[in-house]
Amino acid sequence: MEKIQTEYITLQQFLKFASIASTGGEAKIMVKEREIYVNGVKENRRGRKLYPGDKVTIDGKTFTVN
Repeated sequence: MEKIQTEYITLQQFLKFASIASTGGEAKIMVKEREIYVNGVKENRRGRKLYPGDKVTIDGKTFTVN
């Protein structure tokens, strides 16, 4: 996966960027309906800011924000 070029990326943008969701609408639904954890804490805000080094876990798979 490529590195992000900004200071942070939102959870919704990250889901699209990492090809976990194909559209913004799909990402929005995923955040509402699935268990997503950021650094081990359940997260349900699609606008949650993610910074390099943050870990996102969804469906048992962990992704690191670069």
